[in-house]
Amino acid sequence: MRLIDIRDNKGARTRRRIVGRGIGSGLGKTCGRGGKGQTARSGVAINGFEGGQNPIYRRLPKRGFNNIHASKYFELTFDKVNVLLANGLVKAGDTVDRNFLIQAGVMKKWYDAVSLVSTGILKEKVSFEVTRTTKNASAQVEKLGGKIVIA
Repeated sequence: MRLIDIRDNKGARTRRRIVGRGIGSGLGKTCGRGGKGQTARSGVAINGFEGGQNPIYRRLPKRGFNNIHASKYFELTFDKVNVLLANGLVKAGDTVDRNFLIQAGVMKKWYDAVSLVSTGILKEKVSFEVTRTTKNASAQVEKLGGKIVIA
């Protein structure tokens, strides 16, 4: 492949539609809007309208709701911590908290909190500063001599 062979995908660049330029253009007079009526005018709001019958969004049952105030938790497992230990990002005795996880690229910024879960077995002594933890996880950390701070 050479630089001269690089092209946009077909349909990636399309010309702007020029309307109202006479009958021969195919987009003259009504400019592709058809004739009269609600849809020929601006500000049309008929999406979801089903010709007078009960619309589908009212026929189907509603279940539950989305809590907009719910915290989005990042699940920190011992398997993930072991990978950090193996890669040298965490040393035995270090403290792992939210900021460290974001800097290490393990966790995205939009997570509100960190939850420590005992998936796998922790191999070395590490301390944690998390929002919540499971009983098994805290027992495993304290067994190895680490500390858990609930922040």
